[in-house]
Amino acid sequence: MIYLDTSDPAFFLRFQALLTARGQQGESVAAPVRDIIQDVRARGDAALCELTERFDRVTLTPQTLRLTQEEISESAAQVPPETRAALELAAARITAFHEAQMPRDLDMTDAEGIRLGMRWIALDSAGLYVPGGKAAYPSSVLMNALPARVAGVERLAMCVPTPGGELNPLVMAAAQLCGVTEIYRIGGAQAVAAMAYGTVTIAPVDRITGPGNAYVAEAKKQVYGHTGIDSIAGPSEIVVVADSANDPALVALDLLAQAEHDELAQAVLITDDAAFAERVVATVEETLAILSRREIARRSWEDYGAVVVVRDWGEASEIVNALAPEHLEVMLDDPRAFSAGVRHAGAIFMGRHCPEALGDYVGGPNHVLPTSRTARFSSGLSVFDFLKRTTTIETDAAGLLAIGPAGAELARAEGLEAHGLSLSERIRRLTEKGSE
Repeated sequence: MIYLDTSDPAFFLRFQALLTARGQQGESVAAPVRDIIQDVRARGDAALCELTERFDRVTLTPQTLRLTQEEISESAAQVPPETRAALELAAARITAFHEAQMPRDLDMTDAEGIRLGMRWIALDSAGLYVPGGKAAYPSSVLMNALPARVAGVERLAMCVPTPGGELNPLVMAAAQLCGVTEIYRIGGAQAVAAMAYGTVTIAPVDRITGPGNAYVAEAKKQVYGHTGIDSIAGPSEIVVVADSANDPALVALDLLAQAEHDELAQAVLITDDAAFAERVVATVEETLAILSRREIARRSWEDYGAVVVVRDWGEASEIVNALAPEHLEVMLDDPRAFSAGVRHAGAIFMGRHCPEALGDYVGGPNHVLPTSRTARFSSGLSVFDFLKRTTTIETDAAGLLAIGPAGAELARAEGLEAHGLSLSERIRRLTEKGSE
């Protein structure tokens, strides 16, 4: 764990090292992913079956790649009523928030009488990737499928790995709630390739969304351009901004809630009180001992965790902007005032009673968020990821006569003769007709 203090003359250099630390881990998986994608493109279903047997220890045929409705229903029926009720509450809140995001079409007529517009159109299809390795995440089903449904996407295809052949009842129940009936028991780069390029059994989709491991992230990167993707997600991360009025135990839990995701996850505390920072660090050590995923969380905390002691909250907000975290908790008396100075964060959780975990499940806003400092230029998943914009221009002769000559002049200036003539010839004919 790294300890930084902004009053330290070496702070800037040490902080830069913190920013780049996670970008240096691991070997590239580009080559093996490329091989997998090429194999799926060349051999389709046969490749999917062989790769699934190799990686997930599941023997499949093209006929059993897709889950039957009976399998989905039988698995979902195992979910206890109280858990299903929690899923239903989460689904209702997520749906309501994304319904409020839906944009309106634009239709306007300008001063020259030209009618201009913009239409929002849903994608025809979307592919949802749901992790199924170290943990299964029904919340990921809700967060990916519901915005697509709200946007109006008609076809949703879901891929979820089933290591050892095990179906996760919660994932199946979440899929049922979202109305997802097209589910394939495949994962990894091969699932991304199948959704992007299609096979005999799996039709290709227009956009692929959802989190996954390094192989899934790399596969999404490689298929981008042929199909759309949400983002190339990295390990999870959180920054907690907290003063000494907070309970160190709660701050420690919020930090560890991210650390337990993955050994490469990052948890950072920013505070203006060095003594409080020490109490939080001590509590983190105590809490690690009781966590079931303590080895994962400990590795994350020791390798990538950090504490930053600042002289004032203005410094803190600029540090947050430099980190551009996926998640930001602001545990201060006036969290809105602090958040006003934050330009780069995937999602902000404001107040002492609003842990990031609330947003993971039942808050309403999407939990699929930009990682690895990409919040500097990108946003979390929303209905906009499942919509396209189409603009329209409609004009009569008067409108063309009003602005067409300027267009013809610009076309000539660019040396594009046919462009200019397509305008000027119409203008000439209209002018001649008007003089008759």
